[in-house]
Formats: sequence, structure tokens, C-alpha cells
Amino acid sequence: MRRVIVDTDTAGDDTQALALAVLSDRLSVEAVTVVAGNVPFDRQVENAKYTLSLVDSADVPVYEGARSPLVKSHEHSTEIHGEGGLGGDLHPETAIDSAEGFGPDEIVRRCRESPGELTLLCIGPLTNLALAHAREESLPDLVDEVWVMGGAVNCRGNVTPAAEFNFWVDPDAAARVVDAFDVTLVDWGLCLRTAFGADALDAVADMDTDLAEFFLEVTKTVRARGEADGLDGITQPDGLTTALLAYPELRERVSMYSVAVDERSGLTRGYTSVDVEGDTDDPADTRVVEAADSRGFTDVILSMLRDRDPDAGVV
Repeated sequence: MRRVIVDTDTAGDDTQALALAVLSDRLSVEAVTVVAGNVPFDRQVENAKYTLSLVDSADVPVYEGARSPLVKSHEHSTEIHGEGGLGGDLHPETAIDSAEGFGPDEIVRRCRESPGELTLLCIGPLTNLALAHAREESLPDLVDEVWVMGGAVNCRGNVTPAAEFNFWVDPDAAARVVDAFDVTLVDWGLCLRTAFGADALDAVADMDTDLAEFFLEVTKTVRARGEADGLDGITQPDGLTTALLAYPELRERVSMYSVAVDERSGLTRGYTSVDVEGDTDDPADTRVVEAADSRGFTDVILSMLRDRDPDAGVV
């Protein structure tokens, strides 16, 4: 069982990733840290607590982290996740207290206490991790692995032609993290190639479970508007990242590349430069998941929504 801290900007697909991480016997979620991103910050905090309560894990501490990116301003993605982040109509008030302490400080504290034993699962902008690294320069040596959902590897972005949302929100943090840590990257292009298809959505609609109902609610906005031209279904970027961490058998091809992020403002803000041809002299120290078992990932999610047992979806 891998010990994990989940860093999230909790909205639609983040909720499914968080549920998967908690319900899988492969992972042990020890803390959740919340970062600015998808929707207003306080909504994200409540969304995380509400999701944990749905999977009987309200005792997992939720720490509030950075309420804004390091340098730049950003816009929320309510057009994807709905107002509040859970489809538009669900605005939970859990009355669960946030844990005491600042998210980045808690990342540092826990990694110092258990060097080499904690994996960071970063499914939002990377502000919290960048701040944690600023507080502890040796943090890259104290973590086990760092998994990141972010970037667009040689494909069109999902917020601008150049950039994926998480890297666009805080490109300064993304540039620092990719430079400092040995990251495993799950990018937007892979999410498109492993999208949750129409047949899978029909299967969820036929289920009569609380988690299936929750999935349909939080994906309501994106299912209604469509997500990408030509895509028959929806992506689940954060759930995919979590599944690939938990289930190595779903990883079909992982390659090492030199990766850099453009932190400048303008058209290329958040652009992910991936040196697939080895044209630079920079070290190839970022693991990029280039191919994954789409059917296997879908089975994991369906098993979670039907039986609260994502592990049963892995053959």
C-alpha cells in the first residue's frame, strides 16, 4: 500500500480521483491539501470534505493551501464543472473543520517525518508543491514519487491552444516543480486518448448507487456542453492519474524526456516543452506516461461507482 498526500483543486473529476484514492486498497490517503484552481477556493475545500464523507473517510485531514497562484491571476473553469464545481446545483456545507496548518507546510512536515515514504499526487495547479519546495530545498529527496496531472504533450491544450489548465493557472509553479522534482506526468493528450466513452456513461446511468449518482451530478455540465471536438464522451484526467499511480498494470508506455514549462505571460503561458527528439542537452528526468489501458481504466471507475471497489476492475 502506497502512502499518499493528495493535492487538489477539488471539482468534478478531482472528486472521482479522491474517491478512487480512498477506496483503493493500493493507496493510503493520509492527507488532502487544497490549492487554487478550478472554482472559488472555499468551494473546493467543501467539495473535498464532502467527497471524503461520501466514501466514509471524513477523518482524512483536509488542509487549506494557496488561495492564488504564485505570481499571476487566473480564471476558474466553471464552464466545465458548473458553479461551485460539482455540476452547478450541488453546494455542500459539511460543517467539517479544516485541519490546522497551511497545506505546503504540512507537505513538508509529513515528508520530513517519513522521508522516502510519501507519494505526492498532484491533480491541480502546482502552487502548493512549489511553496513547499521553497520551504524545504531537500524536498525532492524526501518524497517517494511525485505524480502530476498537467501539461499538453505535443497536442493542443484545453484552456488555450498552447496550454492545459493546471499548468496555465500557475505556470511559474509548474516550471519550478518540473525543474526540481523527478515528476511522473499524465498530460491532457493522454486523457483524450483514454476518455470515458459514451458506453461507459450509459453504464453509469443504469446504476443505482450513490457514487454513480454523484458522478452523474458532478459531470452534468461537461456532459451537456461537450468537452472536445470529436470526443464521444468525457475525460477524467485526475481519475486517470490516480488510477495509473495505483495500478501500474494500466501503464502501457512510459518514456523519459526533458520537460520544461513556459512561465511567461501571453500566448504560450503554460506551454509544455517536451524534448521527444533529444534536441537539447537538458537531462531527460521527467517520466511521461504516453499510453495507457483505456478499457482497464474505465473498468476501474465503473467498479468503483457500482461496488465501491475500484480494485475489482483490474484484471
